[in-house]
Amino acid sequence: MTREQAATAMEQQAHACARMAAGLYADLLVRAAADVRAGGPCATVIGGYEDTPADAALSLRLLGGVHALALTGAAPELARYYPSAGGTYRPTDADACWAAFRATVAGAPDTLRQWLRRPPQTNEVGRANLLLTGLLYALAELGDLPVRLVELGASGGLNLRADRFRVEADDFAWGPVDSPVRLPDAWRGAVPGWLRDAAGAYPEVTVVERLGCDPDPLDPGDPADALALRAYLWPEHTDRAARLAGALELAGRLPVRVHAAGAADFLAGVDSRPDVLTVIWHSVMRQYVPADEWRRVNAEIDRLTGSGAPVAHVSFEPVGNSRFQLRVRLGDRPEQLLADAHPHGLPAWLP
Repeated sequence: MTREQAATAMEQQAHACARMAAGLYADLLVRAAADVRAGGPCATVIGGYEDTPADAALSLRLLGGVHALALTGAAPELARYYPSAGGTYRPTDADACWAAFRATVAGAPDTLRQWLRRPPQTNEVGRANLLLTGLLYALAELGDLPVRLVELGASGGLNLRADRFRVEADDFAWGPVDSPVRLPDAWRGAVPGWLRDAAGAYPEVTVVERLGCDPDPLDPGDPADALALRAYLWPEHTDRAARLAGALELAGRLPVRVHAAGAADFLAGVDSRPDVLTVIWHSVMRQYVPADEWRRVNAEIDRLTGSGAPVAHVSFEPVGNSRFQLRVRLGDRPEQLLADAHPHGLPAWLP
């Protein structure tokens, strides 16, 4: 990746941030792109990473490292503009915020270059809205069974505790009332009737096993890993930060092991069970898996869903350039499209 390519990638990410209600990051990235072209501090920090593939999100790695400095008190002038660190940001602050950002980058090149070596991991808690919808659909179709959750690309495994989250929409709620994780405004428009029925029939889910894998798993109990999860959220999205904080609290009470493994190798060691509903789920991770490996993943899913035991495959993944869809496959039945949703999972709506 040349300097010009890196700057162009930053501008493309800026457009994405603007579409996702992250004007602070959108403005910073436009200015960072200009700084890269001019050979400024941003160019110095990303120097040597010119070969980074475009889909490795180098700009988000840089933003995450800077965000971590703001969150930990190492960049107090910048933190004044980051809502996640207790600050406020208005469009009129753009010049001052950029000056603080540029000074932070210039003052911590070695620290930030360490962040460039780690892929962004958000472990987006809001996506549990779709995963739980798929789980309830599977229970309604396959019957009252204990559940084994198997997550691919689980990151820190936060969504493996999704049955302990609280989902809320108009005249609809599911999950523990005292949950530290609340997913409000879960649906745009009417909640599907079948989901209301399933939630009423299964107000609680008995989860007997929680398994996850990730090529580079994070430990929510490790302060450095917890900081990474917080830093890769966008500073203006304080609602996402609140959900993450609740999920980290819950993780401290309910340990889950996430195996350091690729999805295909991990699934090869998973078998179905006749007395347990095995739910294989994943959310917005498929694009990070090489095509050859994903073919192996599909073969393993076919093996499990074709075993005759109760198995559900629940996926919430991007389709095309703008749609994110919840799809569920139960055993050897045809796959069903159940919902579309915001990339972060809230809200969902009928397709």
